[in-house]
Amino acid sequence: MTDDATTPSTPFHDLDEYVALPRTSGLVLSPDGSRLVTAVATLDTKRTRYVTSLWEVDPSGERPARRLTRGAKGEAGAAFTPEGDLLFTAARPDPDGDDDDDPKPSLWLLPADGAEARLVARRGAGVGGLRVAADAGTVLLVADVLPSATDEASDDELRKARKDKKVSAILHTGYPVRYWDHDLGPAQPHLLVADVGDDVVHPAAGAPDPRLALRDVTTDAGAALVEQEPAISPDGRTVVTGWNRPLARGDQRVVIVAVDVATGERRVLVDDPEADVFAPVVSPDGQWVAFSRETHSTPHEAPRLQVAVVPLAGGDVRVLAPQWDRWPHDPVWLPGSDALVVQADDDGRGPLFRLGLDDSVARLTSDDATFTDVRVHPDGTVLFANRTSYLAPSHPVRVDLVAAADGPVEATALRGPAPLPALPGTLTEVETTVADGRRVRAWLALPEGASAADPAPLLLWIHGGPLNSWNAWSWRWNPWLLVAQGYAVLLPDPALSTGYGQQMVQAGWGAWGAAPFTDLMAITDVTEQRADVDETRTAAMGGSFGGYMANWVAGHTDRFRAVVTHASLWALDQFGPTTDASFYWAREMTPEMALASSPHLHVGNIRTPVLVVHGDRDYRVPIGEGLRLWWDLLSRSGLPADDEGRTVHRFLYFPDENHWVLAPQHAVVWYQAVEAFLAEHVLGLTGPDAPGYPTTLG
Repeated sequence: MTDDATTPSTPFHDLDEYVALPRTSGLVLSPDGSRLVTAVATLDTKRTRYVTSLWEVDPSGERPARRLTRGAKGEAGAAFTPEGDLLFTAARPDPDGDDDDDPKPSLWLLPADGAEARLVARRGAGVGGLRVAADAGTVLLVADVLPSATDEASDDELRKARKDKKVSAILHTGYPVRYWDHDLGPAQPHLLVADVGDDVVHPAAGAPDPRLALRDVTTDAGAALVEQEPAISPDGRTVVTGWNRPLARGDQRVVIVAVDVATGERRVLVDDPEADVFAPVVSPDGQWVAFSRETHSTPHEAPRLQVAVVPLAGGDVRVLAPQWDRWPHDPVWLPGSDALVVQADDDGRGPLFRLGLDDSVARLTSDDATFTDVRVHPDGTVLFANRTSYLAPSHPVRVDLVAAADGPVEATALRGPAPLPALPGTLTEVETTVADGRRVRAWLALPEGASAADPAPLLLWIHGGPLNSWNAWSWRWNPWLLVAQGYAVLLPDPALSTGYGQQMVQAGWGAWGAAPFTDLMAITDVTEQRADVDETRTAAMGGSFGGYMANWVAGHTDRFRAVVTHASLWALDQFGPTTDASFYWAREMTPEMALASSPHLHVGNIRTPVLVVHGDRDYRVPIGEGLRLWWDLLSRSGLPADDEGRTVHRFLYFPDENHWVLAPQHAVVWYQAVEAFLAEHVLGLTGPDAPGYPTTLG
């Protein structure tokens, strides 16, 4: 693409403007349906981290959004009480304390009458995971507790002793020991409950602000609640949660338990030896529990994700719509307790569906978009959600459920707190049919002005997962930043992608280097036939599984001028035992299958310049993968370092980032390095005409 002085500038043409764009997430609805609250993340004054504030959005779409909170460290985890008061968590100093040099997240209450927010509950380690019983107002929180602590005071003493003696060691007796980006233990999550009485909401004048009496209902949890999502029944009497159950040889599975709030007594509600069951939600009438069920994979059979129900009192489990060839998740009950709203990937989108207890399935939304954070109005006539696609980041919308009873409808955008950014190009779709008859499709983001007279260089972006789909806006992997640089960005869904039926997942199962690779090459072939795409200037890039596939591509074809591989799997025999969830990987491939699909065995065939990116705190794909890949490229690839140690390859290393690159200025560095690497090898630009590597790299 050539420069055009008339091309309008967008935030995607300037990385500083891009990282400063407000980012909306989450949605909570008041019990009467009159108030809708979302969270907005913006840069702090130093532009080095994001701070989240709470905003109220008018459910009718008439009034502009208004800001509710302004904490220096931000707020999160909002929920309404039955009376309409807003609870949230925030790391603010205790107004009545004198030891808050480093305050932990505590529970705050913002009364509906307009009074100032007040601290209502705190624990030394902080609290999170806020839930409120819809009818009773009972509050459910999650807090980490040290294993030998007998009460809150002893937990605080033990923490202080570790801190004062600078002890960070953790003695493990089981598996896992870490998760994604954080270490597990020695503290373990416990569930705490409390009742929000009128004395807390409306304290007497002149009296000290009252605090909730938090009570632990899972004193013997151990590691059972790690990474689980609890729910509380509308009457506040029962907590339902996933419960990790350790098995032999480091394996585990998840069951669902019900905990009596009054006594702490626990009973197993769902125990399925063939699946993990998790993320329960209780029906408005308190009779049913809906949950996600993911079957255990084997090296030869891919998992399935379904929604199932069980009576809260106990009884038979029933999978809903078992023949439906999609993966429904995030179930939300409709007010009548006879059906749920679920989201399921579908053909590069993520529409909403009505899933009935009678096994009926009906699509509700027609948008070319994906929906999250569904909240249903108590009268059942409308729902609210956040809508996202490659045309717009997450923003609040309203869906007319009455009209949707006659067929899918388009959602109506509300007046959200963050305006949607202008894009530097257009979005279209491409597809092809591969040898086994499967249809493979992709999104294609094209820069303004791409044409037969001025075709755009092509970037093949490969998604992670691998059980995933390119169907929602990503702030980390945003194609429009490269589109603004003149590239056409191809976002394909090859074998292993969700939203195309179980056959599509099964086609790549246990053989990552087979159908997923040939699907990617087939859709690239079709795209390169377009007149507005330059087939002579191409690159491939991906992260996580996408990084794995970028490595595989580099070792199996020379068609691309450059490859960018982020947080990538390289040697599968090494990856399997060192990832944070080795028990899951053990179900996925036999050692022989892993070896057959391992990119490191093909390093000698790599004759393409490779940019390696990895964070040291990545526990899902440990740093050893990136270090070994870098050494292998320099010592054994088809483009090794020369006699003076010079190489065309590059290694962008982040000592304090994890699987993602989250710090705003690190994101800037990431994109600058990628743009410079591609400019050199795809566009042939170096020197003053090329994008430069960031000066902050030294």
